[in-house]
Amino acid sequence: MIRRKDVEDAWLRVGPLVRRTPVLDIGAEELVGDVLFKLEFLQHTSSFKTRGALNRLLSAHKSGELDHRLGLVVASGGNAGLGNAYAAARLGVPAVVFVPETAPVVKVARLEALGATVMKAGSEYATALAAAEEHVTRTGALYCHAYDQPEIAAGAGTLALELLDQTVRPIDTVLVAVGGGGLMAGVAAALEDSTIRVVGVEPVNAPTLRTALDLGHPTDVQVSGVAADSLGARRVGEIAFDVARRTRVRSVLVDDDAIVAARSMLWSRWRIVVEHGAATALAALTSGAYVPQPDERVAVVLSGANTSPTDL
Repeated sequence: MIRRKDVEDAWLRVGPLVRRTPVLDIGAEELVGDVLFKLEFLQHTSSFKTRGALNRLLSAHKSGELDHRLGLVVASGGNAGLGNAYAAARLGVPAVVFVPETAPVVKVARLEALGATVMKAGSEYATALAAAEEHVTRTGALYCHAYDQPEIAAGAGTLALELLDQTVRPIDTVLVAVGGGGLMAGVAAALEDSTIRVVGVEPVNAPTLRTALDLGHPTDVQVSGVAADSLGARRVGEIAFDVARRTRVRSVLVDDDAIVAARSMLWSRWRIVVEHGAATALAALTSGAYVPQPDERVAVVLSGANTSPTDL
């Protein structure tokens, strides 16, 4: 599906266009282990999704798959739509974004500000996805999946190559939140030739990766909870499942209370505002779902910040 070479190729395309997001080393001050944060929420559109969207669009442009008159179509809980709307604006093509009716107002407003046409469909991501696929069939616009396309996942994985370049001391483990699994797949593929472990952190109310690993194939799950706007896929993608099995990604589960507490901690201790989906990765440490060794160096990917700070 994807391997490190795909991520390296993606980096050659998107490197000049994405932000090199900072790394905050907090050491062992607050948490077990030697911890650092990859501040990917400072990426364009406040989410890692921009990396994959740019890689997909640039690849399609080069191959001739992209019709600049028709542009792209994507279904999203918000962040993938933002990434694709930004990429479309950079290349000067139209973007149509299908979102659930439950999509946060802050994300819809940003989509419209980027020039995207926003279409609401159903109450969850799966319904918006079906509507987007129908639109692609009818119009011939470029289909950009939120997470389960090689270019999307490989583009997301460029943050792992960037992280390696930014750290002097070796990293032992990377914690990354999982919804559809595109980010996890890209990170794990980028790191598969190293000794670095990748741990996927999932809400107990949306255990897409855990269910797939237990059953041996991706399967629909019921989705709910505070992080559903960004970790709301019903099933993990085929690419993510393939990479997770191949690289032995481990899944840990955290509940809503742990996610809310981790998000609150990020604000109260470091004045970092992220969405619940991003805080899910840190919740693995703060809840004890993942307990590192005292000298283990752990990188936590804080993946997005398209949220309202009013509930912190």
